Amino acid sequence: MTTTADLPVVVIGAGPAGLAAAAHLVGRGIEPLVLEAGPVAAFAVRDWSHVRLFSTWGEVTDPAAEKLLAPTGWTKPDAATYPSGGDWAEQYLQPLADVLGERVRVGVTVTGVSRTGRDRIVDADREAQPFVVHCTTADGGEERVFARAVVDASGTWTTPSPAGADGLPALGEKTAADRITYRVPDLKNPAVRDRYAGKRTAVIGSGASAFTTLATLVDVAKDEPGTHAVWILRRGISGSTFGGGTADQLPARGALGLAAKAAVDNGHADAATGFRTEAIERDGDGRLILVGEDGRRLDPVDEAIVLTGFRPDLSFLSEIRLGLDERLQAPTELAPLIDPNQHSCGTVYPHGHRELSHPDSGIYLVGMKSYGRAPTFLAMTGYEQVRSVTAAIAGDTESADRVELTLPETGVCGGAGLFDDPAAEQTDGGGCCAAPAPALVQIGVATSLPVATTEDTSSGGCC
Repeated sequence: MTTTADLPVVVIGAGPAGLAAAAHLVGRGIEPLVLEAGPVAAFAVRDWSHVRLFSTWGEVTDPAAEKLLAPTGWTKPDAATYPSGGDWAEQYLQPLADVLGERVRVGVTVTGVSRTGRDRIVDADREAQPFVVHCTTADGGEERVFARAVVDASGTWTTPSPAGADGLPALGEKTAADRITYRVPDLKNPAVRDRYAGKRTAVIGSGASAFTTLATLVDVAKDEPGTHAVWILRRGISGSTFGGGTADQLPARGALGLAAKAAVDNGHADAATGFRTEAIERDGDGRLILVGEDGRRLDPVDEAIVLTGFRPDLSFLSEIRLGLDERLQAPTELAPLIDPNQHSCGTVYPHGHRELSHPDSGIYLVGMKSYGRAPTFLAMTGYEQVRSVTAAIAGDTESADRVELTLPETGVCGGAGLFDDPAAEQTDGGGCCAAPAPALVQIGVATSLPVATTEDTSSGGCC
């Protein structure tokens, strides 16, 4: 007779966190079954293969995975070097999927998760029932898999946030889809480069992806006259706009923001600050006109790159009792630790299975998906999460509770929520979270706005 303990643990997603979870389960003698919607392992990572990580190889491989790979002759790349997404996929994630073998199934899309014979309403005997995972295969077939536990590491890559400042697509955004992308473009690809070369492009967003895109667009502008960027910011430009700079304990992450500043300082970019996109219209030539909620209409652009973050797809978990924060859509106990609305210098307190648990025991959201809509997730966070979660699944509570997670500081004060506050005023008192009034400015060497430099101390010492 099959008992729940005899069933596998279903892991949704064969990305960094999902494959690490499988490695930890194997190390504990528990059989994992990894279901990946893409045609290959690490499919989402491969989609941004041209982007270089700001974490080193030493920070993006998992110890349990390394142990599993060791007998195959796998050699870890130089721990001090920085891989691209493509490097990460080919040199680490694919070999890990290979050693896991038939435990990883690709082309399988999870369409629903529930308790066997119990929808989310039913209490009776609920916890004794195994999980049932419904899925479709690449050939259109349907099947279900029973599991003792479910680890959802499906990430957020397939659900980017829209340009609309209210969290919904801006009016006209869907019909303008032919001129909008929600990914960092690979401007070394000739076909992609041609799309932006000599064109005027709006870059909407204020994170690392926006920094990368601005810097690479300016590189194109050096060779292709007429290439110009318009940086759309919901907040103003302050000392923290370009990240933590040299205060960031991940040097490459800090350098990314400084590189973006240096790139736009040459006058190849304008910045529309305090701009909350309400609509996207077309002019007579089909170009895009961004309209702000304050009535401002920006000059037409040829293309728009929307980099406003990602959000979790919770649709296939509708029959599971999840405990999620109403704002972040992250686990209730984790949300206060990562909430960007709170004034913070980037510290995330140690967390593991207890912060990641839900009213339905035995299901965990890990990796990027665990952060819901919060930004700045690091691979090392996901690895520690799955170590703790798999220990809990194995019944090793002592190990599961022994969470050791110390994340590098960003060097940035304040969170997105405070920075987006339209009522905030920049004062002379050094308030590092204040936002200047809406404006359209050219970022150049003569700008008088406070921007981050390697010696900037205008944050008022709030860290």
